[in-house]
Amino acid sequence: MDDLPDILERSGAILKGHFLLSSGRHSDTYFEKFRILEQPNVLSKVCAPIAERFRDSGAESVAGPTAGGVIIAFEMARQMGLRALYVERDGGGRVLRRGARVPSGSRVLVVDDVLTTGTSVLEVVDLIRSLGAEVVGVAVLVDRSEGPLDFGAPFYSAVKVQAKSYAPDEVPDWLAKIPVTEPGSRRLDI
Repeated sequence: MDDLPDILERSGAILKGHFLLSSGRHSDTYFEKFRILEQPNVLSKVCAPIAERFRDSGAESVAGPTAGGVIIAFEMARQMGLRALYVERDGGGRVLRRGARVPSGSRVLVVDDVLTTGTSVLEVVDLIRSLGAEVVGVAVLVDRSEGPLDFGAPFYSAVKVQAKSYAPDEVPDWLAKIPVTEPGSRRLDI
């Protein structure tokens, strides 16, 4: 989607400072996806090209991790006429709760909000495969990863952005001088 970077900028989704990301890495740029997720009409427009890309994938359901990924899973499922699965955190892994099931052999599209290291996506992919289902694709709203990641399925992002991140022991001095903000949710049990 050509105007997604403009939408992110106008909505206040791109923040500057010193951020401790959910992945544990540090960055001077943070994407506050909730500025997009809180606007259903904008989220619907952003998800449309993803839905179109995977419309013929044979997906029977769409799975996304808590927190932002479940909102995207809902919208993608709505646009594609499929069932949404909400993958929650349980200790060190991911699970389906509240009686949700993935039949063995079913085909699942995995979605998430922002991709940095791929940890959340890989957790969902691993869960879906452990249940005997096939991952037919992986899609994210924003790909901020610094290199290609292999999920063993076709990958698509609505937008690819350049945003450098640093391991905790590699934070440059100029960034270390800025007070750290920890906006992510991975450390929360959601």
